[in-house]
Amino acid sequence: MGNAELHSIHVHPVKAFRGQAPREALVEPWGLAGDRRWALIDAGGKVVTQRQQPRLALAAAALLPGGGVRLSAADREPVTVAVPEPTGTTAMNFFGTKVEAVLADDAAHAWCSAHLDTDVRLVHLDDPATRRPIDDPPHAHSGEMVSLADRYPLLLTTLASLDALNSLIAQGDHPGEAPLPMNRFRPNVVVAGTAAWAEDDWSRISIGEVTFRVAKMCGRCVVTTTDQDTAERGREPLRTLGRHRRIGDRLIFGQDLVPETLGTVRIGDAVTVLG
Repeated sequence: MGNAELHSIHVHPVKAFRGQAPREALVEPWGLAGDRRWALIDAGGKVVTQRQQPRLALAAAALLPGGGVRLSAADREPVTVAVPEPTGTTAMNFFGTKVEAVLADDAAHAWCSAHLDTDVRLVHLDDPATRRPIDDPPHAHSGEMVSLADRYPLLLTTLASLDALNSLIAQGDHPGEAPLPMNRFRPNVVVAGTAAWAEDDWSRISIGEVTFRVAKMCGRCVVTTTDQDTAERGREPLRTLGRHRRIGDRLIFGQDLVPETLGTVRIGDAVTVLG
């Protein structure tokens, strides 16, 4: 691990949209600054992701100063969305959990609905310090919060593990789907310079000046089978993960992180295993 380093950083301002790859990012208690503070909900208040709508892969969100976003897609003109005033909140059904968020403006709803050809609304998580505790006993600790990521503040993956997984896919039933790019897994931080699957044994790490608790191996879903450039779905990597990386009912790739300290992480930062 002496040469392990932070290879790339990924921030997704709107959940399920394409994100950005900055050279540095501020780590907040609930995740990278600006990451997954916005999401879509359907007419019944249920969160909408690429699980239901793979076409979300074709929409991009760029973070603006102050926390607003610029939404763009090839099929329509971009739209700029300001952070809404927190004068009232709406209840999201976030995978069975109630989360309060603030509705964006009508123009944002219209843009997102037109892109998906279905009625959706864009919401903003105005106060991540109070809105959503991590609810995953016994892996979460009291007082830990998360934004609108699936479960934990950050997701870590490694280049070596992706290479190993692609080798297994190439030897399996659907070799034509390999190699898969890292964007299938939508991580926040990608580490280079490790052995394949080394991250399975980590419990605490530092990235530059910031330390993290490794909370849990990340179970993967159908989103990983979605080509992020075309929105088309295949069979991999779930087929191969099911054969080689199954723990109970979960198919594992990557590690969920919780910040222990705050600060800025930068591409090239040393990654050190602390436990």
